[in-house]
Amino acid sequence: MLNLHSGGELITLDDLRTVPVPERTRTHVPLPHIELVDMVKYALGFYGHEVIEEHHAIHGERYFGLMTLKSEYGDYTDTVGLRNSHDRTFPIGIALGSCVFVCSNLSFMGDHVIRRKHTANSKRDLPGLVSEIVEPLKAERLQQHQKLLTYKETELTDAVADQTVIQMYRRGVINLQRIPDVLHEWDEPSHDWGEKSAWRLFNAATFALTGKVAENPASTRQLHDIIDGVCITA
Repeated sequence: MLNLHSGGELITLDDLRTVPVPERTRTHVPLPHIELVDMVKYALGFYGHEVIEEHHAIHGERYFGLMTLKSEYGDYTDTVGLRNSHDRTFPIGIALGSCVFVCSNLSFMGDHVIRRKHTANSKRDLPGLVSEIVEPLKAERLQQHQKLLTYKETELTDAVADQTVIQMYRRGVINLQRIPDVLHEWDEPSHDWGEKSAWRLFNAATFALTGKVAENPASTRQLHDIIDGVCITA
């Protein structure tokens, strides 16, 4: 998710290439925004990933970007979030995962996050750091796909679903007001999530948490832990 509610404007990749870069100082060596984008795209392509959608935005001397990757599986899509600043507001940032949040209010979250200060060594170190999080992505996504297949194959009773929703509340995934929303989506789903299974309950929770999950990726990890446990004991 790329959120510009605190300011900024979308620009094209060609326009990004024309953004001026300030002079370096002894302690601050700016990285051109376009070089960050090109570096990440190169690493993604090298490891066999295809960017199918991208958005770039500028807010003064600050850059924010989001790229969506082609998925071999229909249930999850990986995204890459980027940010960079020429005014020393924040370090170079790269976030990767199934839930990435990049906001002009400086919120920056993802499953894997790299932050690097603007120094003379940034250009030297960043390619290796990017490769470290991109290289295992295909294996992670296969593992995720297998997990979701298990969710779909694990049937749940209403009683087990009720107990699991309470567990979500106890572990802070949902608040008290969200309990009826999750149960409603379980009983009368807004989308075709199949029969009553762990997959249906997982989607009921994420649907009820739309927006909140993006702002707090830790909720997604906690939710997976809970549903994983249900699949083991069901």
